[in-house]
Order: sequence, then structure tokens, then C-alpha cells
Amino acid sequence: MRNWAGSVVGVADDEDPGGVRPVHDPRVLRGLAHPVRGRIVDEMNATGPVRAADVARALGIPANQASFHLRQLAKYGLVEEAEGEGRDRRDRVWRLTAERGLSIDLTDLESRPGGRAAVGVWRTQNRAWAHGVVDAAYAHPPDDDRTTHISSATLRLTKQEARELARDLDAVVARWADRTRGLDDGRRTYLLAEFLQPYPELPPPGR
Repeated sequence: MRNWAGSVVGVADDEDPGGVRPVHDPRVLRGLAHPVRGRIVDEMNATGPVRAADVARALGIPANQASFHLRQLAKYGLVEEAEGEGRDRRDRVWRLTAERGLSIDLTDLESRPGGRAAVGVWRTQNRAWAHGVVDAAYAHPPDDDRTTHISSATLRLTKQEARELARDLDAVVARWADRTRGLDDGRRTYLLAEFLQPYPELPPPGR
């Protein structure tokens, strides 16, 4: 689960329950800004511990490339070797260091040394990611092989009620993640992206 100020979603804070880890080092954003590494983290959120071969198969990339990106994620403290999971010393199994996801406060990170540049790169990559996600949702309607669900809602909320709603939604997703996590051939990785914020002042169409 990514509570990113989303990956990707609104501004998160340190009050989030359930083991979500706040990020205070801007360098972590650089580790996540690469689209392949972000995708690997998403896949591991869904499946749990993985080998480079699992990542390569899921993303359709060479195994050596998957191994490289896992090592880079380890350098940034986002993944670690899962001791006791491998068959032998050469069988490297990786797991996320924050199993319930990351909470990223961009305002806080921008105030730290090197933070402004790291946040700028992160924003650019995630804007492109969000546009791609929306385009894909509308390009692939439901069929016999997939379910696509698009919805939006408007609610009148106080700031505290909005936080409570966000926690409720996160709890529902966490229950489903716990129920379905694993490398089950009968399942595929689905993406659920949420945006909870005051209604934005969008420019008029055509401008």
C-alpha cells in the first residue's frame, strides 16, 4: 500500500495506523521515482516476498535487470533479503522493509537537504504514472479476463472526517491484501488508486 503525498495519493501523516512507515529521507524518493522500481514495490505489496525470477516474470523484464533493481531498492532501504526463505545461499528472496506501505509527506521532505530536487523528480514521474493509469482504465473495458471499475464520489466532510474515511478505506484494502497476498497463478495483480482531497479547482475544458 502506498500512502504518498498515493503512489500517487494525498498528503499522509505519522498518525496512520497499521504499521505504515513514514519516510523522512528524500533519497528514498529517488529510489522510488524509477518506474520499474516503483512497479516492483507495487508487485511486492501484492505478492509478498519474491525472487528476481518472480519479478522478471511479472514485469516481463530480464532476470538480471530485475536483480539489479532489487539491489537498488535494498540500497535505499526499501527491500531486504528474507532470511530463511531461500533454498540455499545463492537463492535470494527479497521482502519489503515496510510491509504495510510508506507514508510520504512531500512538504516535510522538501524542507530537508536535497529534498526539493528529489520531490520534483518524484512529482514528475508520478504525474506521468497517474495519467498512464487513467488512460489504461478507459482503454480496457471489462471483459472475460478482467474487471475494470471506475468510480468517483463527492462528500461533505470535515478534515477529521476525511482522515477517518481514509483510515477506513485503508483498513478495507489491508484486509483484502492479507487475504490474497501470494504468488497464486489463479490471480493477477490489480491496481486500486485512491485520491481523497478537497474538490480541486480544475481549469475549464479547452483552456
